[in-house]
Amino acid sequence: MSTLIEARGLRKSFGKSLALSGVDFRIEEGRIVGLIGPNGAGKTTALKAILGLTSYEGELRVLGLNPYTERHRLMQDVCFIADVAVLPRWLRVNQAVDFVAGVHPRFKRERAEAFLAKTDIKPRSRVKELSKGMVTQLHLALIMAIDAKLLVLDEPTLGLDIIYRKQFYDTLLNDYFDGNRTILVTTHQVEEIEQVLTDLMFIDHGRIALDCTMDSIPNKYIELMVNADQAEAARRLNPINERVVFGRSVMVFEDVPREKLSGLGELRTPSVADLFVAKMSTPSLRSAA
Repeated sequence: MSTLIEARGLRKSFGKSLALSGVDFRIEEGRIVGLIGPNGAGKTTALKAILGLTSYEGELRVLGLNPYTERHRLMQDVCFIADVAVLPRWLRVNQAVDFVAGVHPRFKRERAEAFLAKTDIKPRSRVKELSKGMVTQLHLALIMAIDAKLLVLDEPTLGLDIIYRKQFYDTLLNDYFDGNRTILVTTHQVEEIEQVLTDLMFIDHGRIALDCTMDSIPNKYIELMVNADQAEAARRLNPINERVVFGRSVMVFEDVPREKLSGLGELRTPSVADLFVAKMSTPSLRSAA
């Protein structure tokens, strides 16, 4: 498996504000990676650097290229969907297909038209006549018809209802992802993509707080719903987070053997959302940031 994206000491500042603080990470080919972080954490800055849309300090290679100085070559193999579609409102659907077919050498018109045929979108409709969900479907059809190695998604389903959101991710898995392409996605709706991801990265205050595969999470993190009479014993094992649910303490542990926790309550693997909250509230992380 080859490395698709590699960052070493990636740093970006805006005046006195540090958006990326010398981060290191690698993304391998054929993975679906979730980049998760609170507002202002550095997600968008990282994506802009990867897409060659902003300068930076440190080293960054995407598909073996410097994204800032070799962006024209890079974009032959990279597609991007932002949180707000940028298609002109006066544009007709068939004109959008014609335009992309004319400017991108790897665009497959029949693929876009086949996807659009599964929707309620009419070829002669103007963008302004489409719902937000339909605009996202159109944008996705145009992107999926390009034979790209990397797809970058920045809050792609923001503002869509749950049906469109589910259709979006189902389409990605069934009609786009084939084990060779790589998808990098940022979203605040982590519960909806949890079953889609192969890898997970948390970013906060410009630092990588977590970088792991989804398969490794059950071996490293345990969520314990503590028996009432075992709370103090559990706290002595140094949970990284504790919260109260229906009057019972729920604690998240990192690198604590399962056998030490098994007699203290109910054990389970934390969800991505619960793990995110636990990692973001870890005192050592907050002080480091």
